[in-house]
Amino acid sequence: MASLDEVDAPTAKQQLDAKNKKLVGKLIWLVVGAILFAFALVPLYNVLCTISGLNGKTNTTAAESANTKVDNTRWVDVQFTTNVMPGLGWNFYPKQSSVRLHPGQIETVIFVAKNTTNEVVAGQAVPSVTPGIAASNLKKIECFCFVRQSLKPGEEKEMPLRFYVSPELPKDVSEMTLSYAFFPAVKLDK
Repeated sequence: MASLDEVDAPTAKQQLDAKNKKLVGKLIWLVVGAILFAFALVPLYNVLCTISGLNGKTNTTAAESANTKVDNTRWVDVQFTTNVMPGLGWNFYPKQSSVRLHPGQIETVIFVAKNTTNEVVAGQAVPSVTPGIAASNLKKIECFCFVRQSLKPGEEKEMPLRFYVSPELPKDVSEMTLSYAFFPAVKLDK
C-alpha cells in the first residue's frame, strides 16, 4: 500500500504546476499589454500635444487660418529664441528677434541656418512655446520644423515660419516666446 506522502506528492506537484502555468499566463499578458501600451504612447502623445499645444504642436490647417478674424483691439508680442544642440555644427537664428501683431493676423518670420561643417548635416527643429497657456493659441501654417532639414557643407538656408496667434488667446497674455532647438538627425551621404 502507498504511503500518504506518495499520494500527496503528485497532487502538490500538479498544484504547483498549475500555479506556475497561471503565473506564466499572467506574465505573458503583462508583456503583451506593455508592448501595446508602448505602441499606443506615440499616437496618444501626438494627440495630447496637438490638443494642448504642448511642445509647439498645433492642429492648424490653411482653411482654419483663412477664416480667422483679426482682433485689432489688442497686441501680442512674440519673441523668438534658438538653440543648436551639440553635434549639429550649425549656426541658427531668426532674422528678427520679435514681432508685434494683432491676434488673428498672419505673420511670416525668416530663420537662417548655416552648416559650418565640411559634410552634409541634417537636423530637426523642435519648437516650444511659453507661457504654456499660449502654446495652444500659436497656430503654425508653414514651418521648417514640420520636416527634417539638410544642409550641404557651408550652405546657408532661409527658412520661413508662417503663423498667427489665435484670437482665443486669453486677454491677460500679451507676450509669448517661441523657442526652437535644432537637434542632429541622421547623417546623409555627400
